[in-house]
Amino acid sequence: MSNPSVILTGFADEAANQKTAHQQFSAFAALGLQYYTIRFIDLGQGVKNVMQLTKPEITRLQRLHDEYGLRVSSLGSPIGKVKLLDVDDGTHNPFIPFSKYLDKQVRRAVGLANTLGTKLIRGFSFYHPRGTDPADHISQVVDQLGQIAEICDRSDLTFGLEVEANLVGQSGQLLAEIHRQVNHPALNLIFDAGNIVTQGCSAEEVFQQYVLMKRGMGWMHIKDYRHPQSVKRTEHVDEDSLKHFVPADSGDSGHEMILRDFREEIPKLTRKLKRRAIPGVFLDLEPHVKGGGQFGGFSGPDGLGVALRGLCRLLDYVGIDYHLRDFEDLRSARGF
Repeated sequence: MSNPSVILTGFADEAANQKTAHQQFSAFAALGLQYYTIRFIDLGQGVKNVMQLTKPEITRLQRLHDEYGLRVSSLGSPIGKVKLLDVDDGTHNPFIPFSKYLDKQVRRAVGLANTLGTKLIRGFSFYHPRGTDPADHISQVVDQLGQIAEICDRSDLTFGLEVEANLVGQSGQLLAEIHRQVNHPALNLIFDAGNIVTQGCSAEEVFQQYVLMKRGMGWMHIKDYRHPQSVKRTEHVDEDSLKHFVPADSGDSGHEMILRDFREEIPKLTRKLKRRAIPGVFLDLEPHVKGGGQFGGFSGPDGLGVALRGLCRLLDYVGIDYHLRDFEDLRSARGF
């Protein structure tokens, strides 16, 4: 009986010192990856978030995809990383009226995903006012995410909701409840163990949150975290604490236990995703091994390579298959 299989991908900007397209794509091609998540990129007019790319830049990007043999796994958008309410809570996150946000940003993301040939948009669950209970804001978040999911669904796209500190969906418990209430086929959850352990959770607690998210999961981000001191549970995670990310085989999140359980979920999830024209189950490297924060992270080409090899060792150990480019791929691409 063969092992279940996943598709490896990653945030390509993490592998590039200056975030140029050639740096990103050279690193990913050399590492053997055929998919990437697009977030920040320099296509000759300076570093931009994917949401700010112009039509000429997108045309150039598509040519480079062909040149390097790459495809976009997901749009690494910042959708949902804005304030839920127009409240001055001491943070610098912007507030944008939701009707305007839906019209300008969400529809922009949908158009970009269609143009770039991906079925997946990564997003978030909005910032509640600092100092308030995130559970008190679920009703509004459910309403807004339901509208986002519906817009995505009309274009046969899927919106992935990532678990992350300081947002309403900062835990597996909260995200599972949001997913249950939205109850829309175009809304999936994105598990990220590193984002949970930064909040002071043990490996056992991370696993419990993973179990709660399993039913709604669409794909998984791979990063891990190991602080030199014990991390105390906190209601707000500051930027200074987001400096201790490590490869998945080196941290405190318990990826071995998670992936061993996830192995049994992969065949069923693959079938579910393929019904939405998604090629399979993505494990998306976002390692942050040289630094991270709320709006990005960096690993360098060397750090991305270390993180990829660490993930591959874990996958080999727990019996999950994956594909990296080999000579047969080169022969096929060159028409041998």
